[in-house]
Amino acid sequence: MSVEIEINDGVAVITMNRPERKNAFTREQYELLANALNAADQDSEVRVAVLTGAGAAFSSGQDLKEMMELASGVASGAPTTSKAGGFTVLLDALEVFSKPLIAAVNGVAVGIGMTLLPFCDLVLIDETARMRVPFSELGVPPEAASSVLFADRIGWQRAAELLLTARWVDATEAVEIGLALRTTPAGEALSQARELATTIAAKSAYSTRVIKQLMVAGRGSRTQEARAREEALFADLFRSGGFGG
Repeated sequence: MSVEIEINDGVAVITMNRPERKNAFTREQYELLANALNAADQDSEVRVAVLTGAGAAFSSGQDLKEMMELASGVASGAPTTSKAGGFTVLLDALEVFSKPLIAAVNGVAVGIGMTLLPFCDLVLIDETARMRVPFSELGVPPEAASSVLFADRIGWQRAAELLLTARWVDATEAVEIGLALRTTPAGEALSQARELATTIAAKSAYSTRVIKQLMVAGRGSRTQEARAREEALFADLFRSGGFGG
């Protein structure tokens, strides 16, 4: 997957571009997206960023073939720094991103494609899109602090149901429960996200920055603590050579 960045009128559109694999993540792709986010955050011309996927998917999540290979490598004693190499690098970039971040969700959003959404300040979702977190089917822990951020965003019981059942959530329900701000007509998620981003980019750069800073500060250290717990469980699981039963 390449990651494309287009900057116009203070808005950076960051596109995950591996459509032939529904924008599934490998170690390299986590790092490419992290680098793109960091570059947009440091670019003084960028006031707002939009994250989307190329083709018919936002992201189908972790590339499971690589994940299995990584688990086998860890079990055999091969060194590794994280669950999927660049995975933690991407989460670090999302956590420190200091500008408004809008997700334009097109097509499916699975696994990390869904769990990264609470790191976005606003989420617009194509009316045909759907999402889910398949952790309970795969026999792995939650990721990306979703064990905390989902409950913050949609409430304890809804979060527990989605994490425990791995069921699909359509666009209408995503809005109803608070995972997304609003649905868009088919094919218009990105264009409407651009329009919203342009509106925000026209406001005070100072105000938009400190609004996000203060809102994120309200989480305290809970996100980092949740990530540490989740990643420790992944490390234990990988050392055992497979997924949980």
